[in-house]
Amino acid sequence: MNRGKTHESGIMNEGTPSPLGLSTSQAARALGVSLGTIRRWSDMGYLDSYRTPGGQRRFSREQIERFVSSLQQRPEQRDARAAS
Repeated sequence: MNRGKTHESGIMNEGTPSPLGLSTSQAARALGVSLGTIRRWSDMGYLDSYRTPGGQRRFSREQIERFVSSLQQRPEQRDARAAS
């Protein structure tokens, strides 16, 4: 099994990517935070997610990567973007 293999962008790659996106636990593991934090960030709108027909949250890898990039920006870059 390929668990723990890092994707080029730094997001965990757990074998074949699911067409449904990352589950809440996969997103939490990729970001190094708890399940509760992922749920809270999703509820607050920091992370975009959608629900499967069964009611489970799913996150796209691209969206998680954008979120990580936004956290890695220097404060003056964030301030300039907010002002525009």
